[in-house]
Amino acid sequence: MKSLVPYLSFESNCREAMEFYRDCLGGTLTLMTVGESPMAAQVPAQVHGLIMHAKLSGEAFGLMASDDIQGGKVTVGSAINLMIDCASEKEIRELFPKLARGGKVNSELKVEFWGSLYGDLTDKYGLRWMLNFDQPKA
Repeated sequence: MKSLVPYLSFESNCREAMEFYRDCLGGTLTLMTVGESPMAAQVPAQVHGLIMHAKLSGEAFGLMASDDIQGGKVTVGSAINLMIDCASEKEIRELFPKLARGGKVNSELKVEFWGSLYGDLTDKYGLRWMLNFDQPKA
């Protein structure tokens, strides 16, 4: 397996969400609207501005997404959370408040019983993020 990449669906704010994640996580963001895609002539003009394909690529992560061009209701479930295994305490302390901006902190960053610095939040798009940093053992 080369990698496992989460794929997110949005109702019509995919561009906004993916730009938010790029600003929080870094990486390179590429976007293709429905109107720029080969299927543009096959769909109504009112969906041409929606995102057909978004890809955020970083050194150690990938995240893909699109808008639901069929106009359905996107339901955020509780079965999947996005987990970031941070490389340093500095990284977790920088990422956590960025992702929490406009959302809700479920558990503040603190050292948990398993010895890691951990916190979780629900971002302003309704996605739950879990951030963990395995502190060096003394």
